[in-house]
Amino acid sequence: MNARAWALLAATAASTIYGINHTIAKGLMPDVIGPFGFILLRVGGAAVLFWAISVFYPSEKIDKKDLFTIIACAFFGMVLNMNMFFKGLELSTPVNSSVVITAAPVLLLILSAIFLKERITWLKSIGISLGIIGVLTLILFGAKTQPNAPNIPLGNFFFVMNAASYSVYLILVKPLVGKYSSITLMKFFFLFALIINLPIGISEFMEVSWETLQISQIAKLIFVVVGTTFLTYLFNIYALKQLSPSTIGVFMYLQPVVATIFALLVGADSLTPLRMIAAVLIFTGVFLSTRKPKAKVINP
Repeated sequence: MNARAWALLAATAASTIYGINHTIAKGLMPDVIGPFGFILLRVGGAAVLFWAISVFYPSEKIDKKDLFTIIACAFFGMVLNMNMFFKGLELSTPVNSSVVITAAPVLLLILSAIFLKERITWLKSIGISLGIIGVLTLILFGAKTQPNAPNIPLGNFFFVMNAASYSVYLILVKPLVGKYSSITLMKFFFLFALIINLPIGISEFMEVSWETLQISQIAKLIFVVVGTTFLTYLFNIYALKQLSPSTIGVFMYLQPVVATIFALLVGADSLTPLRMIAAVLIFTGVFLSTRKPKAKVINP
């Protein structure tokens, strides 16, 4: 396969792992570990893994002028993004999380227009409007609580913050992926993320009864650290070397499909008419907002 095909495969694998993670991570919070403590475990574990494998790769010196961007990437991609998602997942449901975060391409388009001066056409404007309506439908008119989901509207709002933060990360990281290797970027991203997350999650991390954890719970924690954190970020940063941020964003379409099927199979969530309506609105919005207009043919 060529480089682009490998990049598409990497992005697909990352979205599939993310889709399964919605249910796996939800089942561990808050009884096993709190959301902020969970994020500290994620970034700490990923930092160790990336620094460990970095010894097998050539060392790269970071340009001082890129240091601020690297710290910003760590904040938006591994601090705000992760904490908002896991706190939202604690309060809401796996299906809701997978549906709301698919609005990320719409948010990415808005941010690209603001910071990268990308032009928004009338078709993209309609797409943005539909995406926003879909998210608001789920937040304002969906169920407010259900078993193991104490505050669904607030959780859904945190998912929006998660999607917005991840969109900022994709914009910030793009110039860096052509300059540094994936391993170099990830080891520094997660090092700074660990430092920033330490005061946020240390109290919940220390509350975990590690000695009483069951084998199944340990296996799920390992899946989240190694699969959802280490592998997905490695896959996505590799994919970004060949694909645009907006193309990576479109792969979020796959997440609700995987997340919903997995959640229904294990009995962790249900699919309601309102959720399906919201999903259709968001998917249609993303499709319209990311659709490229056909080139005009000029007759000689």
